[in-house]
Amino acid sequence: MAKTLLGGVIAGVALYLVGFFFWGTPLSQLAFNKLGDAPTAVAHQALAQTLTPTGTGTYLIPTPDSAQGSVLYGKGPVATVHFNSSGFAAMDSGALGSGFVVALITGLLIAFALGTIGSRVTDFFSRARLAILFALAITFYIEIGQPIFNHFGFGYWVYLFLSDFIGLSVAGLIVARWFLPRGGIQS
Repeated sequence: MAKTLLGGVIAGVALYLVGFFFWGTPLSQLAFNKLGDAPTAVAHQALAQTLTPTGTGTYLIPTPDSAQGSVLYGKGPVATVHFNSSGFAAMDSGALGSGFVVALITGLLIAFALGTIGSRVTDFFSRARLAILFALAITFYIEIGQPIFNHFGFGYWVYLFLSDFIGLSVAGLIVARWFLPRGGIQS
């Protein structure tokens, strides 16, 4: 159990570091489309005037739950906007701390999940294959599904998929290689 806990913590740290590499460095700019300063100011003002009164949340614009909204939705343009009415620092230390906790919990979940099969799947190659295939299946459906189901552009979602797939795979490989019992004997 102690070995599983240690493996989960180390896997969580690795997951966090991979996430930081993808999202905490200038590399993250590959995920986003850009507007110039003038169009950004116009969009920013429109968001502030329109969404601030209803607050932080995710908005579907236009909302297709009325006759007029349905017509507008069919004509386009449409947007799904993740909106924060108060703003925050680009490298918010509060989010970094909370994100670290999420990465640690995820690492522990990976360790416990792989630990349930550790005594039955004893060779590293098979364990690694399971870890990678689960990471691939989960991230592919959740993240590549978004641009398909919601008709979004693919750029951001492919970048997100790659960052999460690589992070979860690295975490799973760490647990599979060093923190599961060898040869079916629980340590």
